[in-house]
Amino acid sequence: MDIMTKTQQEISELLGNVNLIKHEKIDETFEVPPDPEFGDLASNICFSLSKKMRKTPQEIAKNIVSKIKIPKNSTISRVEAKAGYINFFFDYSKITKLVLRTILKEKSSYGSSNLGKKKRIMVEFAQPNTHKGFHIGHLRNICIGESISRLLEFTGHKVFRTNYQGDIGPHVAKCLWGFMNLHNHKAPEENKGEWLGKVYSKVNKYFSEDEKVKQQVKEINKKLYDRNKEIVKIWKMTKKWSLDYLDEIYGELNTKFDKLYFEGGVEKRAVEISKELVKRGIAKLSEGAIIIDLTKYNLGIFVVLTSEGNPLYESKDLALAEKQFSDFKIDRCVHVVGSEQKFYFQQLFKVFDLIGSPAAGKSYHLVYELVSLKRGKMSSRLGTIVLYNELKNEILKKTLKEVEKRNPRKSKKEKIKLAKKIGLGALKYGMLSISCDKLLVFDWEAALQLEGNTGPYVQYAHTRCNGILNKIKKWEENYGNKNLSEGGKKLVKKLAGYPEVIRRAVRDLRPHYICNYAYELATTFSEFYHKCPVLKAETEELRNFRLTLVKVTKITLKNCLNLLGIETPEKM
Repeated sequence: MDIMTKTQQEISELLGNVNLIKHEKIDETFEVPPDPEFGDLASNICFSLSKKMRKTPQEIAKNIVSKIKIPKNSTISRVEAKAGYINFFFDYSKITKLVLRTILKEKSSYGSSNLGKKKRIMVEFAQPNTHKGFHIGHLRNICIGESISRLLEFTGHKVFRTNYQGDIGPHVAKCLWGFMNLHNHKAPEENKGEWLGKVYSKVNKYFSEDEKVKQQVKEINKKLYDRNKEIVKIWKMTKKWSLDYLDEIYGELNTKFDKLYFEGGVEKRAVEISKELVKRGIAKLSEGAIIIDLTKYNLGIFVVLTSEGNPLYESKDLALAEKQFSDFKIDRCVHVVGSEQKFYFQQLFKVFDLIGSPAAGKSYHLVYELVSLKRGKMSSRLGTIVLYNELKNEILKKTLKEVEKRNPRKSKKEKIKLAKKIGLGALKYGMLSISCDKLLVFDWEAALQLEGNTGPYVQYAHTRCNGILNKIKKWEENYGNKNLSEGGKKLVKKLAGYPEVIRRAVRDLRPHYICNYAYELATTFSEFYHKCPVLKAETEELRNFRLTLVKVTKITLKNCLNLLGIETPEKM
């Protein structure tokens, strides 16, 4: 159990020992006072008790405080009643030693323990379709999925990263039509995968305006499902171009997958399941198509097979779930998919229940909102998307200029490497710092700033810690200082709260909790650094103590950035 949890538990016990509040939910009454003069942790329990006891909160608080007896070995130094609150003050001489020793002992695993039963969890994310461009909406998905995977792994779960991609269907048929008719089966020598995405976007205009093109695309789609040899040959070749292109992006973002699933790989089983469900009376024929009627659950109609006999993504998802749970024997599957699919996943999970799927009760839709730009919602069908590579190159160009300015003696190779760490860190942090369920308006220039809640700001705090530690060769770790400044107390308290942030981030599957914490820790450290000289401290003992604080801050910042999938440069 971490220090802050132990301390809160101790406070709960101290309050629980007072007879008049034995049956109250004490933990729910805690809050952090806005001013350290009012303590480190306060309970507002007296306000709810005043209604029952018909006394003022101030009277009740004084009464309770008079009955609290603090043990000698406690991490609480004193307790006060003020304005109806019960204010607890930490014994920082004890808490500081515990926090510093714990972080220095656990290092990269600090905050990972005591989080309940370990499970086998699949995180299905990324999911870019082949034959399309990888845009910044996909980037948000992949950043969320990778960070969640790291959080779950960090806390002991066995994680399986999977990626379900649409490699068959109308969008592929459109791209193939463009490849054959607009480009005469010819492609550029380089960047073929990204080029295919542009071909797809271009064909959409023809498709919406020309009935002849629409019919030709439909014919290609039918031939693809019928496994026409000529079309399949082109499909496989262009699919490889797409996958090679996507693999480059995954590598650049330091993301890996245990298995890639494709719509084409579950298509046959999807048809079989659809027909089986008709025999079981769960699905029925409707105008030649096969549907599942979910209207009594207020979930509309779930179409699994078209009148032409082609499986839709509904039936393919039923086959996919069957395969995923069979392949990995998982306890839970987390689907990272945009909010526009929220209703669909409600339908899908209800069907899982009705058909007795292995995924029933074990599937979770992690909803995230899309990335918004000034021109409006991105859509690959409109051809108005901002491709990941376009944004990345713009950011790296600006970052490289700054790196060259600040590090003129570095080699060109070193400058490019550092620029990538900072630029990609800014991209990832920008995608993760806003709650998944909120629309993200990404401002790439703001994301690169060294001030505010940005990736470079947190990276810089880490490099500042590193710079301080590198300036002195020999020193001894010191775990405690009796005259701890307010800045030091604030920093210790922030460090002590890290395991609780991890716990909440894993519970809620919210990486932005880590971003917020990292920013607050970086800011708290900056305040401490400016107010409390480290290398020029009054005594050697004080210097060593402050150096120890710097060291554990560096460890914790690095842990945060690692959980976000962001690299930590040693110098910026």
